[in-house]
Amino acid sequence: MDQKRYDVVVIGGGPGGYTAGLYCARSGRSVAVLEKLSPGGQMATTGIVENYPGFEDGVDGFELGEKMERQASRFGVETVYAEVTAVDLTASPKRIDSSEGTFWADAVVLATGAYPRELGLPGERELRGRGVAYCATCDGMFFRDKTVAVNGGGNTAVEEALYLAKLCKKVYLIHRRDSLRASAVYRGALDEAGVEILWNSRVTALRRDGRLTGVELEDVVSGQRRELACDGLFVAVGRVPDTALFAGQAELDGSGYLVADETTRTSLPGVFAVGDVRTKAVRQIITAAADGAVAAHFVEEYLLNLEHGKAGNAS
Repeated sequence: MDQKRYDVVVIGGGPGGYTAGLYCARSGRSVAVLEKLSPGGQMATTGIVENYPGFEDGVDGFELGEKMERQASRFGVETVYAEVTAVDLTASPKRIDSSEGTFWADAVVLATGAYPRELGLPGERELRGRGVAYCATCDGMFFRDKTVAVNGGGNTAVEEALYLAKLCKKVYLIHRRDSLRASAVYRGALDEAGVEILWNSRVTALRRDGRLTGVELEDVVSGQRRELACDGLFVAVGRVPDTALFAGQAELDGSGYLVADETTRTSLPGVFAVGDVRTKAVRQIITAAADGAVAAHFVEEYLLNLEHGKAGNAS
């Protein structure tokens, strides 16, 4: 298998990964971005992105990903479409094994992202972007003055419901228990916003006619089922960080996210985490891009220190 050496390898070609790659390349570093699917990561699955600055009419998520790739490429970033199979982030240089060979790098930026946890219902993936959504701040505007339901009972689900209540005609919060897991302070806010909570309920089926028209609900206590008409279903039952490859090397938090502060440094020297994969309060395209710029600054700092150390050893 081929073996290639770079100053920086970025694992993941989303907005955080490509921003890090772009900034590192503009600093004169050799950079490879390893992406297993297509430029943009999760962003590429979004039909229209309306909350990323600079696109007054919005932009297709896939198109935005391609634009990021082309911009980075102009400054020398090499995109390799490969699935990473193993890493040794404690080695020096660091080793990344993939379906396209082995890559070595002095610094690694982890930008593998996180994906929304699905309900696992038939037709759910086909209805994504056609009534089923996973982010209110991303897609809520498409449901202005419509009826929507939010599935979940934690802080994220409640925050989604409150956000949607500002836009939508009617908002239901579907929760399978008889009390919210979210902070108690939210209960009064839900009442004030007019959000109707459907207790002891779970979604068992999706109704559609080209796009979502409603959901089937089951009462988990009585077993009775009923139909709920709605134009949109926002699934807020958690996200799954793509960090399995790094477990046992870089520190993870209790939810499996990479522990990295606002410097994006992880617990390992020369390893940085950007975007949705790291522990953070807000996960959006723009915050991922910001992480990428920050990471590049500290990558350069790390590489300069490394080079000075090598020079000192050589002398």
